[in-house]
Amino acid sequence: MRIGLSTSVIQRGQSGVGHYVLALVRALLGEARRPEFSLFVLEEYLPFFAFAAPAMRLVPVPERFRPPARDLLWHQFHLPRLARQLRLEVLHVPSYRRLLWRRPCALVATVHDLAPFRVPGKYDRLRMAYGRLLAPRLARRQDELIAVSRFTAADISAFWGTPRGGLRVIPNGINHERFRPGPRSEAKADVALRHGLRHPFFLYVARLEHPAKNHARLIEAFNRFKTETRQPWHLVLGGSDWHGAPIVHELIRRSPFAGDIHTLGFVPEADLPTLYRAADLFVFPSLFEGFGLPPIEAMACGCPVLASTCGALGEVIAGAAATFNPEDAADMGAQLARLAADAGAREQWRARGLARAARFDWRRTAAATLVAYADAAARVCPGAAVAGSSTRPRPSQSLSPIIASPRPRPGRPSMARVEANRHPVPPPS
Repeated sequence: MRIGLSTSVIQRGQSGVGHYVLALVRALLGEARRPEFSLFVLEEYLPFFAFAAPAMRLVPVPERFRPPARDLLWHQFHLPRLARQLRLEVLHVPSYRRLLWRRPCALVATVHDLAPFRVPGKYDRLRMAYGRLLAPRLARRQDELIAVSRFTAADISAFWGTPRGGLRVIPNGINHERFRPGPRSEAKADVALRHGLRHPFFLYVARLEHPAKNHARLIEAFNRFKTETRQPWHLVLGGSDWHGAPIVHELIRRSPFAGDIHTLGFVPEADLPTLYRAADLFVFPSLFEGFGLPPIEAMACGCPVLASTCGALGEVIAGAAATFNPEDAADMGAQLARLAADAGAREQWRARGLARAARFDWRRTAAATLVAYADAAARVCPGAAVAGSSTRPRPSQSLSPIIASPRPRPGRPSMARVEANRHPVPPPS
């Protein structure tokens, strides 16, 4: 089977979508029955995918198509032509922001979240309008939609309506060779040397984006914590500047405890495990997530987690983290104080987190994605024998439901149905 994957939205690997694309490609390389892949890569991003060559074909995309408007046009007019030239059977676009209208082959798309419907003002007016008005029409032309959580799948059905093809849930994963427990003393020594962090610290890893990532309330909660407890704990923020970052930096500057708040900028994936192992508590106050990978990564490294349950977070952490109301800085501050003072509670959450993180693996994500490719190809060419295709699991094989939307039959109204999936979101523990 010949499969194409668009990669132009990776944003140098500094976004959730970028992390997804790079991790998925790495995991697909390990599949024994890997199909023939063509990766469409902006010229400047070719080094990011050097690890995939020569096992996968890298198709350079001229840099003149990097600006978002030109990238959209490239996807609508140039990519379908390339797909036909390469005789692709499946084309995967891993973000709803670049969905195709033309159908040169079976189309698969990954939807990470529907933030334009959930977070007012998250993007500029043009991007908000695209997500609300145009993306639903494009989504209905896809042969398979992949949602990274049941929450996102439910949003797709609620806000976009019935897809043309199927809608399945395939969760994000963890690279357990990288994100795993390690000696805390070594991690503590490393971050002390590299970042000057010599006190207990709360860690939050997310791009500095205001208001969606909720740094403002976390800083307010930290101020309350310090005022009320006078404990020597610090707050560490890892993530690149994004929309609204100047507001976050100003709040830090005005904090009476500004000297105890550290901004590290973008943290490369290779450095994250050490930071997670060294942290005394990982805090994740985001107001909306379509999945929320950092809490699971922290859990996998043995760091206890305190998190919001907004969006898909409640589904993903599933009782393996302490929680708070992310819209209440007083509650957040109280939880910081409670867990900072109770090492036993932190150890209990650490153990629960390790068990929860073990249920996520990029290899399972890759295997389930290959099944989606095969099913999409079979949907476009019914009856064709497709390498790697699978029959739908029987009820006895099912582990957890997904939302699926079959094509409407003549004389029968279209309706959502529940169908078993071999690789579902790990059920809550």
